[in-house]
Amino acid sequence: MPLAMNREVFITCAVTGSGSTQDRSPHVPRSPKQIAEAAIEAAKAGAAVVHCHVRDPETGAPRRDVHLYREVTERIRDAEVDVVLNLTAGMGGDMVFGDVESPLPLREKGTDMAGASERVEHVRQCLPEICTLDCGTMNFAEADYVMTNTPGMLRAMGRMMTELGVKPEVEAFDTGHLWFAKQLVEEGVLQPDVLVQLCMGVPWGAPDDLNTFMAMVNNVPKEWTFSAFALGRNQMAYVAATVLAGGNVRVGLEDNLWLDKGVLATNAQLVDRAVTIVENMGARVIGPEEVRAKLGLVKRAPVAA
Repeated sequence: MPLAMNREVFITCAVTGSGSTQDRSPHVPRSPKQIAEAAIEAAKAGAAVVHCHVRDPETGAPRRDVHLYREVTERIRDAEVDVVLNLTAGMGGDMVFGDVESPLPLREKGTDMAGASERVEHVRQCLPEICTLDCGTMNFAEADYVMTNTPGMLRAMGRMMTELGVKPEVEAFDTGHLWFAKQLVEEGVLQPDVLVQLCMGVPWGAPDDLNTFMAMVNNVPKEWTFSAFALGRNQMAYVAATVLAGGNVRVGLEDNLWLDKGVLATNAQLVDRAVTIVENMGARVIGPEEVRAKLGLVKRAPVAA
């Protein structure tokens, strides 16, 4: 496929994630106040979209408590800076197995399995413009951990998101995830104008080499909007690669802790560097209102608990 560079780029900042990074950098936000402040700072630096997980305010461990999401949402929406809110819906499908001779029962520590309604409840209450839909099951690098998203679960969650008027962002960790997302469109679970995030270099999904990346890009239908990121040291390289390939970009501490070798980053610094790369390529960084118009998003207030 011939490359068609994107000249109007939106930046997503993934501000904290759910990985075990909370003790590896003092800049990884934990409390709802810290997460909201990091999101607001990222927006001031040029991010049009902020992608938020929540954590235990004391330990930094990943959580999915609705009240934590509500506090993050309300703090961001009360801020003077406008930004598109993207909440994860990826939690609640975690399975950690025992040893190879006795894989069952599942280990209590790390295993977190919930039904579709429970996994989407914070989305129903907070009504972000966007929420994520991890479109497949895969092994993750941390222990014998499997992210589980069965076809039935994804159909149920996708319908709930669509009925709520919240735009799902398909998280594609491999080409098969794009294949299933296309099936969801055929079935009417997702609207045809899909938003997709290509997740590169996440063990053990699609590696972040350029051949694999272009295979992912070439599997994105032309009527879809795509964004992409890579983990760690290749985060900024993928800002340039994604713009050149016609997409939008994601940076942030969920995916990379470092600004330079030996220099820990803040979310705002990563966004600022991404803005510089995009603009030096001759493209324009667009803001939240343009993103809402482009993606058909509606900004709403949280519903009563």
